[in-house]
Amino acid sequence: MDRNGTSIDQLHGDMNAVRKRKDGRRLLIDLDICSSDKCGGCVVECSYFFHPYNNGIISLIELATYALVCRRCLEPHCVNVCPKDAIEKREDGVLVRHTMRCVSCRSCSHACPYGTIYPEILPGMADICDYCRGRGEYTCVPTCPYGALSVVEGEIEGENVFGLGERLVVHSTHWDRSRA
Repeated sequence: MDRNGTSIDQLHGDMNAVRKRKDGRRLLIDLDICSSDKCGGCVVECSYFFHPYNNGIISLIELATYALVCRRCLEPHCVNVCPKDAIEKREDGVLVRHTMRCVSCRSCSHACPYGTIYPEILPGMADICDYCRGRGEYTCVPTCPYGALSVVEGEIEGENVFGLGERLVVHSTHWDRSRA
C-alpha cells in the first residue's frame, strides 16, 4: 500500500512482463540507460509530495528490475539473508521488498550472486510512484538529462521492450532463464 491506501496491484496492475499491449499512455523507463555509466545517479524531479528525494522513480526502477532482471533463484539468497524478512518470494517467483520492514542493511544486495539487487535502489524510505495521477503531465520525464524516461502510447515496439502492469513500459537487455 502507498500512503494513500492504494495497493501496488491497483496502481500498476499485473506485473508480469508482456511483449505487446495496446493500452493508452504509459511511462517508459530504459533500464539500460539507468544502469549505465552515463547515469551517475537519478536527478529527475518528482511532483508527488511524499517523494522528497525522488523515491517515486526509484521505486519503479526497483519494480522493473525485480520483474525483468532478477533471475528468480529457486532458493533466493537475498530472501534467506534478510534479517527483517523484508524480501519475500511470491508464488509466481517475483521478489517483493516490504519497504517498511527494510532497514537498508543491504545484506540482500551483497547476497545476490548475480548482482541484480543494486544497493542504490534500497532507500531507507520509499513510496510507490502514482504516475502523477490527478497532477497532469509527468514531471520526471522532461527532467531526466539522460533520456531514460519517456511517455509512450499505443502498441509497444522494439526488441527488449516489455509492458509491466498497465502503466509502465520497460526497455532492458535482461537475462532470460530459457536461454541459459
